[in-house]
Amino acid sequence: MLATVINVILVLLGSALGLIFKNRISARFSSGLMFALGLCVLGIGISNMIRTNDTLCVIICMVLGTLLGEGLNIEKRMDGLGGVLRRKLIRGEGNNRFVEGFVNASVLFCVGAMAIMGALDSGLTGDHTTLYAKSTLDGITSIVYGSTMGAGVALSGVAVFLYQGLITLCASFIAPFLSDVVIAEMKCVGSLLIIGLSFNMLGMTKIKVMNYVPAVFFPILLCTFM
Repeated sequence: MLATVINVILVLLGSALGLIFKNRISARFSSGLMFALGLCVLGIGISNMIRTNDTLCVIICMVLGTLLGEGLNIEKRMDGLGGVLRRKLIRGEGNNRFVEGFVNASVLFCVGAMAIMGALDSGLTGDHTTLYAKSTLDGITSIVYGSTMGAGVALSGVAVFLYQGLITLCASFIAPFLSDVVIAEMKCVGSLLIIGLSFNMLGMTKIKVMNYVPAVFFPILLCTFM
């Protein structure tokens, strides 16, 4: 849970800074920082991906996971969930700016492959690298959001804590029942998704990364029966 707690702290700090520097943050600086962090995320993904001991397993998992994810259209459903939250909670104008900041920031920080993969990695292996990178991203983003949407952005830290914390705890619970080989291949498949996410951050692609998330769980089956 350490990485998730740090994530929440950075969201709170970023929101506070956003309020202090309200409407004074240049888009050029925020964009430059996001590109720089995108390169860092790419490096994290590549460094973990090359550790695989079974490339065939990774390929099969990606194929099966993609078929399942595209069939379920997970990304569209998650976007739809975010839309429902916005419509339900954000009503009227002006006086609901606080709620708007909370909902928009919560959806952005929680509905994403990096939140899922980082929490899984943290719970399964105790490696917090991905969540630390996400925490930095969320901290910078919360500065921008806080400067435009107000204090509601800080409350999204509660959603981050509950969402990522639950995934991390569940992952740590099942970790003793998974072999080191299974966990290693899950990490490698997840690293591919992190690479795809970094391409999106750099503006190179528009990959629907959430549709590939099921691939992460296929090593549990393949490594058991192959």
